[in-house]
Amino acid sequence: MRRALCFASFSQPRRGNALLLSSAIFALGLLIGATARPSPRVVAPVDTAFAAVRHNPSTPAEIPIAYRLDPALAYPAEVLRVIDGDTFEARVRVWPRLDVATKVRLRNIDAAELHARCAGELAKAQAARTALETILADGGIAISRVGVDKYGGRVDAAVSTRNTADVAAALLNGGYARAYDGGKRGSWCG
Repeated sequence: MRRALCFASFSQPRRGNALLLSSAIFALGLLIGATARPSPRVVAPVDTAFAAVRHNPSTPAEIPIAYRLDPALAYPAEVLRVIDGDTFEARVRVWPRLDVATKVRLRNIDAAELHARCAGELAKAQAARTALETILADGGIAISRVGVDKYGGRVDAAVSTRNTADVAAALLNGGYARAYDGGKRGSWCG
């Protein structure tokens, strides 16, 4: 036997009062929720240098969610593919039984692009990609200090592996990348 809710139910003494009362409570809760404002509190951004460049928000609603994450957290990741010398695609475990596939750009470095403008840049780009593949093959990958990359569709993060505490620093030390602060990138040709 199926019962459907209709306006005639409100006219029945037993069911009508309960439905009327529950509707009134729901409407009151909706009204209070729409008008009440949470007390403002400042949440420190994860990457203060990046946030200072963008703006200095004063309320939590203005701070992007990526900056409200705990910088001490390290998220386990599985590499799906290496795109170039400073970017790879990964499946990141953000919560138990919740994985997110995203592109991860290594924080604070720049490697030569595979869409090269000269033969020298192409050779450097291929070497950087191979070096990143080798480092990530160690396994035990974790990303931390996750932020929003200036180009959409990927995140900016610090990356570590089982044997390498800082993948970006390893690429810098190996000569496969150079330091990058988010400004204009220099040419790899020449």
